[in-house]
Amino acid sequence: MKSRNTSRKLRVITIVYWFLLLYVVAALVWWFSLLERQNRQMTDYKLQELVKTDPDYHLKVKAITSEKRRQTRKFALEGVVFLGLIIISAIYVYRATRRQFRLSLQQQNFMMAITHELKTPIAVTLLNLETLQKHRLDEGRQQKLIANTIQEANRLNTLCNNILLASQLEARAYQLNRVELNLSEVVEDCIAEFENHFPGRKINGNVDQQVFFTGEHLLLQVLVNNLLENAQKYTPRDIPIKVDLAEQMQRIVLKVADHGPGIPEDEKRKIFEKFYRIGNEATRNTKGTGLGLYLCKRIANDHGGDISVKNNEPQGSVFTVTLNKTTV
Repeated sequence: MKSRNTSRKLRVITIVYWFLLLYVVAALVWWFSLLERQNRQMTDYKLQELVKTDPDYHLKVKAITSEKRRQTRKFALEGVVFLGLIIISAIYVYRATRRQFRLSLQQQNFMMAITHELKTPIAVTLLNLETLQKHRLDEGRQQKLIANTIQEANRLNTLCNNILLASQLEARAYQLNRVELNLSEVVEDCIAEFENHFPGRKINGNVDQQVFFTGEHLLLQVLVNNLLENAQKYTPRDIPIKVDLAEQMQRIVLKVADHGPGIPEDEKRKIFEKFYRIGNEATRNTKGTGLGLYLCKRIANDHGGDISVKNNEPQGSVFTVTLNKTTV
């Protein structure tokens, strides 16, 4: 409902905006035509005042017509400058307005998503603790409930860390502590932790050993974890997620491939924007806040690299992070 209301408001504002812009342009054209008419009238009046028997008659006619042309060029130049400034300002305001409306809609989706993402692990944790408190369960069921509670707590902790990290990176308040680290170990630790949290999931890892890189350990860990979490959202449980890490000349390439529905071409650039998620929050089935891929983009850029997405064959998406080893 909010999405439809926002779209309706944007449509009304767009119509009013273009109407006012056309009105201003029409007024500018009308202003030019009035000045040009006045210029012609003044020229005709000056020509009528001339005496044809005057020896300098032709010179005076030439001077008057030359002045008329100068005035016409002056009015035209002023009109073109004003029109150019109006069009440039109009385009800037139009884009800024649409960007603000799109950001507002994404923030609304984010608030809906974050509410759900926060309530779910809290509700599961409370339910598990109440079950342990009210019932005398055998050791196996107790351990299962405790493990499930820890998993939900970790999920909540990851969510809070993503929100905090996104705010710090956006405000440029996060100071990168760059050290030389073994990126192979970082990726393998993330895979092991992921498989521990999601026992039913399988990851096919092809990780080159002894791949060293100078960067922030925590941020690179967040980058890998977010890509793995994004992949598990869209990959069926019986299909493994594929992770590749390789060193190619002076570049390090990390790939995470899923087997989800894929990403439309017109959405591939948008998914790395803050709060952006494909579809409508009210009808979306997958969990998320729209911060994971945004953080991946920021972290890759802050390390002198980049991230891109392409289609996986026969189905799904492949996210590729490219890091330049020579970047300091």
